[in-house]
Amino acid sequence: MIRNIFFYTLLFSCLLAISCKKYLDVVPKEIVTEVDIYKNIITAERAWANMYVSLNTNSTDIYGNTNTGACTDECKNHWESVPELKFNSGAWGPTDNTLGNWTTAYQYIRKANIFLKNIDQTPIPQDRADYYQARIPQYKAEVRFLRAKLYFELFRRYGAVPLLGDTVTDVAVSIPDGLNTRKPIDELVNYIVAELDQVAPALPIDYVDNPGETGRITRGASLALKAITLLYAASPLFNGNTMYANVKNTDGTQLFPQSYDKEKWKKAADAAKVVLDMNVYALNNPIPSNPIDNYARLFYSREYKETILPLLLATTRDLDQNLQPNGKDAQGSGGSGKYSVFQGLIDAYEMNNGLPISDPNSGYQKNGSWNGRLWDGKAFRQVTNVSNMYRNRDPRFYATINFHNTWWDSANHRRTLKYAYFGNNGGASDGWPKTGTNCESGYNWRKWTDPGVNIKGSGNANRNFPVIRLADIYLIYAEAMNEYLDAPTSEVYDAINKVRARVSMPALPIAGTNDNTKEGMRQRIRNERRIEFAFEGQRFWDVRRWLIATTVDNGPMYGLNARPTTAELQATGLDQGSEAAGVAVFYKPVVIQNRVFLDRHYLMPIPQNEIDKGGGKLMQNFGW
Repeated sequence: MIRNIFFYTLLFSCLLAISCKKYLDVVPKEIVTEVDIYKNIITAERAWANMYVSLNTNSTDIYGNTNTGACTDECKNHWESVPELKFNSGAWGPTDNTLGNWTTAYQYIRKANIFLKNIDQTPIPQDRADYYQARIPQYKAEVRFLRAKLYFELFRRYGAVPLLGDTVTDVAVSIPDGLNTRKPIDELVNYIVAELDQVAPALPIDYVDNPGETGRITRGASLALKAITLLYAASPLFNGNTMYANVKNTDGTQLFPQSYDKEKWKKAADAAKVVLDMNVYALNNPIPSNPIDNYARLFYSREYKETILPLLLATTRDLDQNLQPNGKDAQGSGGSGKYSVFQGLIDAYEMNNGLPISDPNSGYQKNGSWNGRLWDGKAFRQVTNVSNMYRNRDPRFYATINFHNTWWDSANHRRTLKYAYFGNNGGASDGWPKTGTNCESGYNWRKWTDPGVNIKGSGNANRNFPVIRLADIYLIYAEAMNEYLDAPTSEVYDAINKVRARVSMPALPIAGTNDNTKEGMRQRIRNERRIEFAFEGQRFWDVRRWLIATTVDNGPMYGLNARPTTAELQATGLDQGSEAAGVAVFYKPVVIQNRVFLDRHYLMPIPQNEIDKGGGKLMQNFGW
């Protein structure tokens, strides 16, 4: 039936394979007329299915051409000539922005308009009339959701953008004549919110009765995107940001609100509360007694209870190949260890008593080592000579980060991980020092990797990318209420503590801290988002909407001394090619990369070709 044709043939083959040129070249295509596509219901349904590909073009951070995590203070992509390098140096602009989505988004918006214009007139076989009578209204609601999601993606990149309306269907140009001016932020946000409100009742709560269609848009996804949109609108980037005072249309229309409106936070909180009160979703909690694995499994399984909007990824081991460390010995995983994690993210993880490592009462020790038990991906295993820096940390740390002398037991990798320099080992360590291709900071991603995958042999991972998940809604509610109130209340604490409880972290407020103040909780909530959503593409946008990127994404980024100089090794008095020499100089902060983030980088520039075509009416963003 159409259900199976849609989800297992079209959506899987397009969304999951990342590149689906063969299908995209067929439907819809600019040289194919609307009559060709909508002359029967089968081709019309293919056009509907094609709209789902837009989720992949905007949301997949771990598979994207440019990883946003490697464009913020999380990590560095240390492969050669990657697009992140140009982005992090500030050497990008209106003609060179690999994170831009202007053309793609407006093309899909037109495809949505074409679908909505034609689907009700599509001929339907008489014997299928009842079947489609129920499905077509949902098709339309899903397409309107996807169109609203596209506008949201434009909004958080560019701020004020043109609204094309329902009648614009010409796919030949990005901005048609007469619609080449930008709509003010509040008008754009109101449009997105209104669309999501209107389609929500037509969308199902879930697909329990139709499991073959799980992954399609739900009512919860629509209401959650509304909350996210309102959160962005309430945030400092868009709420009274005077830096954009002179960004106006040619007729003088102010595009960015210049007065701070506290009530926008209340709107975001109320919208998040609606999702929470649905009582449909629950935080993933399969193994409450093991908070490390409890969290880790969310990222290498097809999970649908916490994930409100999933992007179903391919059943492959490609991601595991990219992320698992090198290890050139017989037991090495043979992965690519693609990302070097920065020390700043490591230091952001609290101690398991709930105190930041900067707190003198936290128990954090920077020097020395310890022996004990750590989760290896499958079981607890005895480890030795692990730096005290990694002792008694938030369980999410152990599920997210690979570090020196931890243990990773994947299907073909059963030994401790070695990131310190070891010149005599012929590249057997996971920090194998080959310039430009291997770990530079002493840390790799662990999150997303599946311990059951043998990347040298057989076995594939089954996972979703959580475009929206419940933890985000809890933290949106906590943030919005904290910003709205003069001081945090039980509502704020209860929301953030739901997320913390899943990994057995102590409830807030913690005695002796400033968690009982608005400013103190603001920092707590921001840090909670940083570690809960590490490597999920959230941090890139959060530091922008909070207007802190010029601080956290600008200047030197630090890691450990995984690539010491010959002089440093000789100074140890040890064999400079030995593991002992490498370890002796390893735990030293070194600059891995210098970043450039200027005020103009908070919003992306409108592509120069669009400015040129606009005849002077389409105004460029601040600083560009």
